[in-house]
Amino acid sequence: MLKIIGIVIVLSIVALLLYAATRPDMFRLQRSTTINAPPEKIFRFINDFHEWLAWSPWEKMDPDLRRSYSGSSQGKGARYQWEGNSKVGTGGMEIIEATPSKILMTLDFLKPFEAHNFAEFTLETRGASTNVTWAMYGPQPYLAKVMSVFCMMDRMVGPQFETGLANLKTVAEQ
Repeated sequence: MLKIIGIVIVLSIVALLLYAATRPDMFRLQRSTTINAPPEKIFRFINDFHEWLAWSPWEKMDPDLRRSYSGSSQGKGARYQWEGNSKVGTGGMEIIEATPSKILMTLDFLKPFEAHNFAEFTLETRGASTNVTWAMYGPQPYLAKVMSVFCMMDRMVGPQFETGLANLKTVAEQ
């Protein structure tokens, strides 16, 4: 009986590992909202990392979050590093492209696990409003593929994007 249980466990693990190997090599998650403000007003809250204090959901997850800024004060070349508790981890961002309709940044996580991704905000004028999309994408190495079988990145990070966009909407519409 133990031999059968052992074989079933081994076959289950092999099946899981094979299934994980079929998962995509890249991931992308995104959320959007409509903000009743012109793109230039919203742009400044995203393009300047100092402004993230007012709307980023991660800023509120650790009251003792240590942050530092370097490079440009805003726009291309602006850098932001943080070190926090287990909810926010340790990492950094750098804006690598900043136009009135798109802000692209590198997003590097160091703890609790290492990952190198991109974050992108797009702003599309819709009459008197602006549609804002916040996306994160990047490579999905094999270990992340295995983890994605049990916990989807979209479920882990998507709610924070929704909260952040709601906060951004609040500050931009004031």
